[in-house]
Amino acid sequence: MANVANKIGVLGAGQLGRMLAQSGAPLGKEFGFYGVSENEPAAQLGHAFFASKETKSLGDLVTFSDVITYESENTDVALVREIAKTTPVYPAEKSLYMSQHRGREKGLFDQLNIPCAPYQIVDSLESLQQAVEEIGLPAVLKTTTEGYDGKGQFVLKESTQIEQAWAEIGGKELVLEGFIDFQRELSMIAVRNANNEHVYYPLVQNVHHEGILRYTIAPARQVSEALQQQAEGYMQGLLDALDHVGVLTLELFDTLDGLVANEMAPRVHNSGHWTQDGAVTDQFENHVRAITGMPLGDTSVCQPLAAMINIIGKTGPVEKVQNMPNVFLHLYGKEERPNRKLGHINIVADSEEALFETFKALSDFLP
Repeated sequence: MANVANKIGVLGAGQLGRMLAQSGAPLGKEFGFYGVSENEPAAQLGHAFFASKETKSLGDLVTFSDVITYESENTDVALVREIAKTTPVYPAEKSLYMSQHRGREKGLFDQLNIPCAPYQIVDSLESLQQAVEEIGLPAVLKTTTEGYDGKGQFVLKESTQIEQAWAEIGGKELVLEGFIDFQRELSMIAVRNANNEHVYYPLVQNVHHEGILRYTIAPARQVSEALQQQAEGYMQGLLDALDHVGVLTLELFDTLDGLVANEMAPRVHNSGHWTQDGAVTDQFENHVRAITGMPLGDTSVCQPLAAMINIIGKTGPVEKVQNMPNVFLHLYGKEERPNRKLGHINIVADSEEALFETFKALSDFLP
């Protein structure tokens, strides 16, 4: 990747692709998107190639692109392997393969001595019963592939729920994870380029409601230098083991015994949206820099504090946001639908008091 690439193809045309284009355009980058309809958030911002029974539109995207990336860890590995024969794809196949299967992902954590929940792969009611006996309850049963925002999961609290859990999400390979006693949920976004430069954003705190991320505070409060270094150590191990190029996100549980890995995503991430207005270089620009052969940007926080609130289901009274100082509205151009991410609001603040005053004023957008 000695030459800088200027035409970026994105597999997907949702809000992540849209925000990649918004951050990449000032760097002189052009974007093409492989989506399913002209109504998708990214379709208005670049060349759109629509998925159909014909492969021609995908071929057009590959012809257009100097480099290709993707919006989702559920992207078809075989498709990425085929494209990579002629056009570089970043992050590469290994990152995608490991992160789209919870069993493989946890195996990688084990290999790198990154603590994670005890787990067992199950594929029948009998193997689930056996796993419950060995791991104990409470535990979380999850699909090994796909599943996001709380979908494809069942929290097992009592053994009487085992048959119900299997009936609801079984019939396929699942993973049973032991319950982690944690104080809060954190995440870290890291970036690596092909020259093996690494940069790390500060640990952030994430608050979920009904399985969906509702808000993020950056940096997380009361994070010691040792905790930040522990997270960066985990990230460096993952980036190097995967030979990862681009953004990598790691979700973590903060426990009394230190950080425990939950899952990773080989892409720009909802918990990094605050960087658009709260960091010197946002996660989208740094992903573009990494995959196109540019030096990585500064990940410092601009103000003492930043935050992001997701707009879920209904757009809400966004007109009030437009008149508030230090508050930034990002809408995705999507139709309202229950539990759908329609946009987000970023906040910057010079104190905790100012941040929480702003949160109070934006209570219409919080659960």
